[in-house]
Amino acid sequence: MAYAELFCQSYFSFLEGASSPEELVKRAAQLDYEAIAITDECSVAGVVRAYRTIKDLNLPIKLIVGSFLRLNSLRVVLICPTRGAYAELCRTITNARRRAGKGQYQLAEWDLMSLKQCYLLWLPNQDEQDEYWAKWLLKYHSGRIWLGLTRTLQHAEHRYLAHCKALSEQFSLPICACGAVLMHDASRLALQHVVTAIRHNAPVHEIKPKLLVNGERALRTQAKLAKLFRLEWMAECSRIAAQCEFDLGSLRYEYPEELVPAGQSAMEYLRACVEVGKLQRFPEGVPVDIESTIEKELTLIEELNYPYFFLTIYDVVCFAKQQGILYQGRGSAANSVVCYCLGITSVDPRQISVLFERFISRERNEPPDIDVDFEHERREEVIQYLYKKYGRERAALAATVITYRFKSAVRDVGKALGIPLTQLEYFIKNVNRRDRTFNWQTQVVELGLCPETLKGQQFISLVNDILGFPRHLSQHVGGFVISRGPLYELVAVENAAMAERTVIEWDKDDLETLGLLKVDVLALGMLSAIRKAFSYIQAHTGHTLSIADITRKQDDANVYGMLQKADTVGVFQIESRAQMSMLPRLRPATYYDLVIQIAIVRPGPIQGDMVHPFLKRRNGEEPITYPSKEVEAVLARTMGVPIFQEQVIKLAMVAAGFTGGEADQLRRAMASWKKNGELLPFRDKLIKGMQARGYQTSFAERIFEQICGFGEYGFPESHSASFAVLAYVSAWLKYYHPAVFYTAILNSLPMGFYSASQLVQDAKRHGIRVLPVCINHSEYDHQVLKTANDEDEIRLGFRQIKGFSRAIAERIEAGRPEEGYQHLNQLVMLGLDKGGLARLASANALACFGTDRYQTRWNLMDNAQTLPLYQQSIEEPVAFFKAPDPFSTLHEDYATLGLSLGKHPITLLDEAGALPRFTRQQQLPLRPHKSITTVIGLVTGKQAPGTAGGVTFFTLEDDTGNINVVVWAGTARAQKQAYLTARLLEVKGIVEREGDVIHVIAGRLIDHSALLDQLKPKSREFH
Repeated sequence: MAYAELFCQSYFSFLEGASSPEELVKRAAQLDYEAIAITDECSVAGVVRAYRTIKDLNLPIKLIVGSFLRLNSLRVVLICPTRGAYAELCRTITNARRRAGKGQYQLAEWDLMSLKQCYLLWLPNQDEQDEYWAKWLLKYHSGRIWLGLTRTLQHAEHRYLAHCKALSEQFSLPICACGAVLMHDASRLALQHVVTAIRHNAPVHEIKPKLLVNGERALRTQAKLAKLFRLEWMAECSRIAAQCEFDLGSLRYEYPEELVPAGQSAMEYLRACVEVGKLQRFPEGVPVDIESTIEKELTLIEELNYPYFFLTIYDVVCFAKQQGILYQGRGSAANSVVCYCLGITSVDPRQISVLFERFISRERNEPPDIDVDFEHERREEVIQYLYKKYGRERAALAATVITYRFKSAVRDVGKALGIPLTQLEYFIKNVNRRDRTFNWQTQVVELGLCPETLKGQQFISLVNDILGFPRHLSQHVGGFVISRGPLYELVAVENAAMAERTVIEWDKDDLETLGLLKVDVLALGMLSAIRKAFSYIQAHTGHTLSIADITRKQDDANVYGMLQKADTVGVFQIESRAQMSMLPRLRPATYYDLVIQIAIVRPGPIQGDMVHPFLKRRNGEEPITYPSKEVEAVLARTMGVPIFQEQVIKLAMVAAGFTGGEADQLRRAMASWKKNGELLPFRDKLIKGMQARGYQTSFAERIFEQICGFGEYGFPESHSASFAVLAYVSAWLKYYHPAVFYTAILNSLPMGFYSASQLVQDAKRHGIRVLPVCINHSEYDHQVLKTANDEDEIRLGFRQIKGFSRAIAERIEAGRPEEGYQHLNQLVMLGLDKGGLARLASANALACFGTDRYQTRWNLMDNAQTLPLYQQSIEEPVAFFKAPDPFSTLHEDYATLGLSLGKHPITLLDEAGALPRFTRQQQLPLRPHKSITTVIGLVTGKQAPGTAGGVTFFTLEDDTGNINVVVWAGTARAQKQAYLTARLLEVKGIVEREGDVIHVIAGRLIDHSALLDQLKPKSREFH
């Protein structure tokens, strides 16, 4: 007996299906189905995952692509027997999706009428419309239509069966058995009920008529199906499946052709562009070895037919260059001298030695990976350029799948079970997700969930089940797919939530599976900041700078000296707490040191215990050894310690005998092994392969741990090389043009780890004078100003005032008299509303009028000022208020600006005698190692890396600097309230020193937030 399931919805039928495509195809193979169709509702989002699972696990089952659609009372499943039918299906889905808003679709009769190759399985509704639809479908699809009969053991099903048989006889429609599958196993029934409740936005107990009555809509054994369906109905499914020849692997990408001038081939044009670039990048002549590398790369690009891809990227960066948009290529582009010559990347090939085969490889036969980062404020210009150039039919963004995480899972599952929202929010707020040794289930029980009740058990079980389930498709951050012909013939396209955006239904992993190329147009805040810094420098000095200009200067000892002191607030990639702790230990002194610095503070090297061996070898405390010449070839540049993702993959090949294909499977498994555990099967092969080649078991096991560590956090050398360029450029700017550096970042927020307040505090610690927002001197953006002594200072702009619009700021600038505004009524005459005037007053931007913010706000309440007669008057109102005290000023500053240029909160509280005795940050270097101390500061950051074993790293800011505090999981658990909610924190602990790195190991946490009253500078929390 053979059976093919032709109607099966995965969890990409959002909030309806309750199993993944992977689970469905694996279960179908276990049940010896000969084929399974993934037919999500108006979607092909899940088919590639099913395809990849069948391919990777070599499952003996055929995958059929299809989709379930509704048109009024008509329900039909479309099946793709051929490539042409697949193009029809994608066009139909695209048309239906593009007519409706995000997540919806609107099918038209014309969509179905126009189908010429798709097979149709019609699902009767057992109502008066069935005869109409039978005639309508036969009119357009005779010979390609079946009556799909389902059996789910519901009440009065015998009437439904009789109705279907009568329709079959009346219209000569062959019947095929359909499972109408929503689950791979009946055990998912409770979860299916929950997602149904979420879809209807109501608790389960209120929507019982809409719920499945049993678990029959799961994949069932063939023996059970044989009892439910006639054998000829099941055999008909097999006959349909046998006619389905379309394979997703047959899809071929076709590049857009219009980039190549008439009369030239793509390769000829690419070579010409590289020749022009060579003259710009190497004005003194191309070194012989570089010339050889260029020719090697171009030969391989031609052989693998990738010139159009490089030209597509080249065209995008040329547009950015013409528009003055700063950009930087990364990913494998950093390995390519061709990309350097084309201006795609600024990574000088003379500064990094990486094999081009890691970029494009005959053996891997993978498309090249080039990511281009653009200024985050101007990336939309690039996106709209692509849409305009290629049109909506040929260009769309890749999707990203938004999945259930802890908070959304707790909230949605809890609401479906009827748990009060206030209780769910209490759980979410008080569960410490950083404590990986004390799971969330135990914590919610402590917080009041009763584990003995059925509802309590269901809540915990179902939250676990739904974690990782997709909620909806969203747009990728910038991965564009561009095609020669209509994109909807390759994949279905739908509307994004954002206006003027369209998204294909596959994510980047799906595209990679099928070998389809995407152009990554990404956004990076630091590029905005660097471009602004360059423009400020040009305005003040006349000097024009570029990223390449700075990198060509080679390594600057002064810049690296600053980095070795961990003076990196605001510096790209090396500003985090973990990076700051590593900088004084690794002490980078060259560009390649910086490449390693960026990559080494990652879960891969940390979990694989590679950081300490590398530091010891670098410091000469441990000899550099290699177990073989093959391993030395891979690890020589990193002193025998694998730091980069490419290295561990290469080790699997040279030391364990993995083939290129197996190494590729390993890389894919690394990317998602924590979600599905698919990395574990590689363990035995890796270790046995190394043992067979004479490597010690301990070395093999360490390499496998390293691979596990890289997992979802793998960081390739090529990415690190590109990031290192921007890290160095931003550090160079901070050292040589600090006021410009801070101003550029302040004008580019939000970005990075630090708030405006923290950046201003750091600027002041570097001796830079920061001036307040002023109605007569500020512009919308912050400014770099020159003093009479030719020193730089920063003037805060109107953008710092919360809720203040650019339009109002520009009106103030445009109407500003030469002598400046003298009176409040001049601003009233500009047409500023009272809200805008009140914001200016609260920010003390009107202090030049001779009154403080309180008096000014009082004056604004006098309506007489808005009368024409009063507007001509220059008489100032009488002052009624005493000068504000420092605490009131501080509170007002933070409330309106998010920062204060006055005394630091710690200084004020200390002067007021509100704080106990404590050690300031600048005094910590004087404290002995292992001594007991007390520190107090504003909580400005919390980090709990996955590698930290439950440890949380706090950053406290006092009036002299930032203090690094380590909070162990046990300490956090015992003092949970202070740990989770304190904004002003006292820490009693032990000073721990390692060279120039100083931490305070927390013992007691004391929450002093009440002292701040309503002043609550927000911390930046990174999980």
